[in-house]
Amino acid sequence: MFIKNTWYVACTLDELAALGDKPLGRTICNEKMAIFKGPDGQVAAVEDFCPHRGAPLSLGQSCKNGVRCGYHGLEMGVDGKTVHMPGQRVRGFPAVKAFAVVERYGFVWVWPGDQAQVDVAQMPVFKFFDDPAWAYGGGLYHVQADYRLMIDNLMDLTHETYVHATSIGQPEIDETPCETKIDGDKVITQRFMDGIQAPPFWQMAMSANGLDPQAPVDRWQICRFTPPSHIMIDVGVALAGHGGFDAPADKKAYSVVVDFITPETETSHWYHWGMARNFKPGDAALTDSIRQGQGGIFSEDMEMLQLQQANMLRYPERKLLMLNIDAGGVQSRRVIDRYLAKEQTPNAQAHSADPQTEAKATA
Repeated sequence: MFIKNTWYVACTLDELAALGDKPLGRTICNEKMAIFKGPDGQVAAVEDFCPHRGAPLSLGQSCKNGVRCGYHGLEMGVDGKTVHMPGQRVRGFPAVKAFAVVERYGFVWVWPGDQAQVDVAQMPVFKFFDDPAWAYGGGLYHVQADYRLMIDNLMDLTHETYVHATSIGQPEIDETPCETKIDGDKVITQRFMDGIQAPPFWQMAMSANGLDPQAPVDRWQICRFTPPSHIMIDVGVALAGHGGFDAPADKKAYSVVVDFITPETETSHWYHWGMARNFKPGDAALTDSIRQGQGGIFSEDMEMLQLQQANMLRYPERKLLMLNIDAGGVQSRRVIDRYLAKEQTPNAQAHSADPQTEAKATA
């Protein structure tokens, strides 16, 4: 159920730096990893398993050779090979798996699959991270739910009317049809609402950008899924009649909701969320205010998804029903299934969809 021959966000560089010389233990696509700073200062990741007695290497510390086990002091190199152990001959120990790592945009990205197929050219590119005209702030949630449920959630924003009624939700979302398009392996779901009142979150953003928060606006939501599980959502409001999404910068408040969804297990994932905005990029207080507001919004999603997952585990025989608004999630899952099929060996059993995926095949 995971695409493994690809790049996922494992953690932020800040998260790793906060641990000092202690490695970070993290499970990605059922692969337990110890992530640490290597001798050259670059981030490395190896299997979180000491070949001596099976202790987690993440309980140890970084050292001049790589990482030192916190149980008996065995030292592993960044390539997963045993390098040293006090008073012992250990050069013949079998290596543990080492994972390819890339540091980019303030994140640590890892390739959890076949290391012979690692391709740095497949790293996604997000120009706003390197553009000084944009500001970014975000956070991390550990969600006890299938990562595909988060994809479903983000590719259908109709739920905002109900789950986020006091922040970004409003009846016009429910009342306005959405359109879903497929562009190769990309899925786009979009909704445009004209001549409406901005909800509380966007009223705050309008005020921050010098706009009248009570003025009628044209609002847009453009959700873009790309494999393995990244979703970028163009969101914003513009003073009504000035072009909506294409309005001049001084007539709108525009942001990109950044969603990096990293599977942990079949029923849990790491959710790196954030918002990149192209107005008042130097205002740190505004960045913090938006981050706090967005964090509260996403905590509401997390609660819903975790309870949804619990219900699905309780009633595994039940198939979920589909509506037109689910098309974005349906098509995104189909892209994932195509990638999973490519990773299977010729003799592997055909991918078996879960009841929810089977139900969606008719959507």
